[in-house]
Amino acid sequence: MSAPTVTAAATRAVGREHVRVEGRDKVTGAARYAGEVPFADLAHGWLVLSTVARGRIEEIVTDPVLEMPGVLAVLHHGNAPRLETDFVGLMGTRPDPTCAVFQHDRVPHAGWPVALVVAETSEQAREAAETLVVHYEQQHHDVEFTAADPAAYPVDGHMPAITDKGDLEAELAASAVVLDAEYTTPEEHHHPMEPHAATARWDDGRLEVTDSNQGATWVVSELANIFRLDPASVRVRSEHVGGGFGSKGVRAHQVAAVMAASVLGRPVRVALTRRQMFTLAGHRSPTIQRVRLGADADGRLRALDHRSLSRTSTVYEFVEPSAGVARVMYDADAHHTENKVVRLDVPSPTWMRAPGEAPGSFALEAALDELAEKCGIDPIELRLRNEPDKGPVSGLPFASRNLRACFEEGARRFGWDRRDPRPGVRRDGRWLLGTGTAGASFGAGAAPSTASITAEADGHFTVRIAAADIGTGARTALTLVAADALDVPTERVRVRVGDSAFGPAMIAGGSMGTRSWSWAVTAAAGELRERLVPGMQIPEQGITVRSDTTEAVAALVRKERHSFGAQFAEVAVDPATGEVRVRRMLGIFAAGRIVNPLTARGQFTGGMIWGISMALHEEAARDGHFGGLVGADLAGYHVATHADVPHIEADWVDDPDPEDPVGIKGIGEIGVVGAAAAVANAVWHATGVRHRGLPIRPDRVLTAGPRA
Repeated sequence: MSAPTVTAAATRAVGREHVRVEGRDKVTGAARYAGEVPFADLAHGWLVLSTVARGRIEEIVTDPVLEMPGVLAVLHHGNAPRLETDFVGLMGTRPDPTCAVFQHDRVPHAGWPVALVVAETSEQAREAAETLVVHYEQQHHDVEFTAADPAAYPVDGHMPAITDKGDLEAELAASAVVLDAEYTTPEEHHHPMEPHAATARWDDGRLEVTDSNQGATWVVSELANIFRLDPASVRVRSEHVGGGFGSKGVRAHQVAAVMAASVLGRPVRVALTRRQMFTLAGHRSPTIQRVRLGADADGRLRALDHRSLSRTSTVYEFVEPSAGVARVMYDADAHHTENKVVRLDVPSPTWMRAPGEAPGSFALEAALDELAEKCGIDPIELRLRNEPDKGPVSGLPFASRNLRACFEEGARRFGWDRRDPRPGVRRDGRWLLGTGTAGASFGAGAAPSTASITAEADGHFTVRIAAADIGTGARTALTLVAADALDVPTERVRVRVGDSAFGPAMIAGGSMGTRSWSWAVTAAAGELRERLVPGMQIPEQGITVRSDTTEAVAALVRKERHSFGAQFAEVAVDPATGEVRVRRMLGIFAAGRIVNPLTARGQFTGGMIWGISMALHEEAARDGHFGGLVGADLAGYHVATHADVPHIEADWVDDPDPEDPVGIKGIGEIGVVGAAAAVANAVWHATGVRHRGLPIRPDRVLTAGPRA
């Protein structure tokens, strides 16, 4: 057949608004999610979770359950296959033992998986699982998280636990103005629209898993290690994902499905309920953060001390690195940051949108606001006076740092110059009005990825990459990137994602997904264009090239790379009821070249809405008596809804990364960073009362004391 011709597109695709290429399939139901893909002879598994917070399993009474209609098996620690957990996975960490289900009789927290009931239908499996009787030897548990816990210790996560330079105490003593305050954030939970689900099928020694995850490459690596398999014999597909936020890695339900499928010799699907997700999908640890700032009379920092304590489980060490944001945002002559954890009898925390930066920015940016008040300096001016010219801890140059541009543009559009700095003086009827601001940053890295592009005989180009579109619009962004790299209209590009058979690729996480995948797609497109000669014949199977960016991305470590932003909020507070309403928000970001303004704006505003939720609503409470969550559902766990969300604007300044082939950075997480602090700072400006703990509930407003 005739060769496809690579001709210049009428306009460049990157930077222009484009609706989602899979949008019609999603709104019409044609797009199948993990729990909807049909399988012949499919069985269903239902997890049984512990009802005690610590102890041992004495007996699992399986006989009555095995006699129930449709029940095929009950897997537990007494009959389950043995699994491997002593390895370091693709993400550079050991697996959370929670996912290695049914390996012992110990129960380390409430909601620990103790059994899997498998039946012909989901309804039969659930009824049998709820009937299963488990006897426990109950032991004393501890879920109380306090700043004074003597068992707290520093731990390295994906960054060093402690950084230190200068004489902190001497600089604090020499400072004209000193702030010493403690800030707290509560336990918070992921809850993407699509619950977690996985279906496992064995075929002649090969394992296939249809899943909802944030990276097929990641899941293949973990499952291959856990089940002692050759990774080449494992295939994971995750075509459509209804949200993840860090929760959709390798979890108990996937491992249980694989285990049950191997025992029964037929496909098995395990899906989590919304309530089970509160235990098994991970969460953001609560934090207790102490910030000490010392400054000259003109507001220039002499000392910066940011110490964060978070909570982990007794089976897995995960740190919420909240002090890490201070290592980027501001410098001082003496600079100390520290991340500590304490082990308690709770489920394991995990990555959750902007891990570290989201809670850390609340503490740091609230503290900067308090320092500005003490110094009598405008909060934006104080921040700009403390702009570093290089990484405050790393000493590396910034690839770009356009935080100043974000604040200047944001202040102009928000009307900051009309702000009366005095708190508690502006009113609208019964409402006290206030405005606040905060800075934001998030890392902008890239990771090695592979991609292939096929020039098809029909004139189209097919891109295959094991990317994960978790609702961010990655498919669409990659379509635009590929179209420009090939210099063809977007209609001639088909992008396929979510299949480990396409080769290794970065996960959708760390705001590195689209950047990493775009780099690989651009490289493959460049090579393909060199191979295509005008007029050449394209065989029926097409002409395919494959890229690998491992060597190319290695050069990025020579500089600090971050997206930056400035958040602005206006709130109204009713002093009689304690109600806080956010009236408007504005976020201005420096996040590299924006590939698709339509989906990018949704990512930014989505993060800002999460910041409203974090500031005013979200808080998971644990009952000290039984060790579990109170109200583990979306009725008891409050999030911002339509009535809580005001007019929100998000925009950006020009900020391309010259060392990236597309010039992009990452936008998935920067939108939530600093948003809660901006709201909290606005509440202070409205009332004259500081709230150093989130969320700022009406009862806390009422009991916070009189206006200053």
